[in-house]
Amino acid sequence: MYRFSTVVLIIAVTAIICAIINCVQKSGSSIPISAKISSSNTDNDSNNKVAVDLRRVQFPVAFDSQAEFPTIKGFLSNMAREKPITYSAKQIAEFTHNYSYSNILGSGGFGVVYKGLLENGVQVAVKVLTNNNRAKIVEEQFMAEVGALGRTYHVNLVRLYGFCFAPEMKALVYEYMENGSLDKLLFSDNGEVDLEKLHVIAVQTAKGLAYLHEECEQKIIHYDIKPENVLLDENLNPKVADFGLAKLCNRGSSRMLLTNFRGTAGYAAPEMWKPYPVTHKCDVYSFGILLFEIVGRRRHCDDNVSESRDWLPKWTWNMFEKNDLATLLLRCGIEERDRGKAERMLMIALWCIQHSPEARPLMSNVVQMLEGHKEITPPPCPFEHVQSPQLNFSQNSGTDDNTSTSASATMIDPHPSVTHEIELVVE
Repeated sequence: MYRFSTVVLIIAVTAIICAIINCVQKSGSSIPISAKISSSNTDNDSNNKVAVDLRRVQFPVAFDSQAEFPTIKGFLSNMAREKPITYSAKQIAEFTHNYSYSNILGSGGFGVVYKGLLENGVQVAVKVLTNNNRAKIVEEQFMAEVGALGRTYHVNLVRLYGFCFAPEMKALVYEYMENGSLDKLLFSDNGEVDLEKLHVIAVQTAKGLAYLHEECEQKIIHYDIKPENVLLDENLNPKVADFGLAKLCNRGSSRMLLTNFRGTAGYAAPEMWKPYPVTHKCDVYSFGILLFEIVGRRRHCDDNVSESRDWLPKWTWNMFEKNDLATLLLRCGIEERDRGKAERMLMIALWCIQHSPEARPLMSNVVQMLEGHKEITPPPCPFEHVQSPQLNFSQNSGTDDNTSTSASATMIDPHPSVTHEIELVVE
C-alpha cells in the first residue's frame, strides 16, 4: 500500500509540473528571438529606454525545435567559425587591395605583411610568405604558425583568422594590431610610456608564454621571443606573435635536440648554440633579455655607451652585486616612485637568464613574481661561464662552424635582428 501511494504521488507531482510548463508557454512569456524590449511611458522613468536585441545572444545549448533559439547544429557551426578559415588566393588579393604598396606594414626574409580589410570590414594583417626556392622552409614556417595558433586561444597571443595555401602563394591572415611591435614603443623617441604600463605589458606577455608552455595540450616553444615579436593593440595590450620558428612537443617529450641554431642572436639562450637537449626554458631566457630592455628602454647591447654599460644584463648584475641598482635606474630614467617595481623586474630578469636552464623559473612563476604574489630571492650570478661578452658573431652564425662556439660566448650579439632557422629532432 505504501509503495502504491508513493507511485501515485510521483505521478501527481509530474503532472503538476507539466501543467505549469504548458501554462507558461501558452501565456506568451517566452519572447520571440527577434523581439526588442523597451520601457514604455508607464514605467516610472520614461526617459530610460532599453532595447535588447536577442538575436545577438548566443546560447551554448540546444533548445526545443519549436522555439526560436539556436540548436546544437547552430552552436557547432559557431564553433567551427572560431577555427582558422581557408581563403583563396583571389580573396587574399582583395583583402590587400591587390597587394597595394601603400598597405605594406613590414617585410623581411619571410615575405611581406600587408594591412588588409575583410569583407565584413574587419582590419587584418596579411603575411604573404615568400614563394621562392626556399619552398620547404616556407612550408615549415606555414605549418608552424597554423599548427601553433590554430589550436590555441589566449588574450595575449595574436589571433589567426585564416590562411591561404595555394600553389601560387602562401598567406596567413591575423588580427590587426594598431600600435605595431613593442620595439617601436621601447626604442623610439616619439613619446614615452610610463613604467606602470610597461610593467603591465611585461606581465601580460609572460602570461601568454605561460599559456604556451604550461596550459596547452601540447607544449609550444616559441624560440624567438624579442620586442619585434610582441605586438600591441590600440590599448597597448601585448600579444605574442610570429610563430614561424615555433615547435609543438608532447608533454612526455619536452626536451628537444637542436641540430643547428634557431632564433635571434642576442635573445637566444646559450644552449641553443650547442647540441644539447633544449626545453621551453629557452623562451624564459629570451623573456629575461626582453625584460632588461623594457626596464632600460634600450637594446640589451649598445655600443654607443661606455664599455661598462654596453651590455645591459652584465651591467645590471654588476650594480646588483654592489647593491647600487638605484644608480642604474637613474641612468635609465626611472622615476623614484617606480624604482621598487623596476628593481623587482631586473631581479626577475637575472633569474630568467641563468646559464643553466634548470635554474630558470617557469613562466607561471615569473608571472607571480611580476605581480608581487611570489617572493623574489636574490639571484646567483648568471655569467659564471661567460668568457667574453664582447665576442662578435657574423651574420652567418647559423653555420655548423658557429654551432661549436662555446655556449658561454653566446650571451650577446651586436646584430640582434639576425634570425636563423634550423631543423629539430625530438628525443
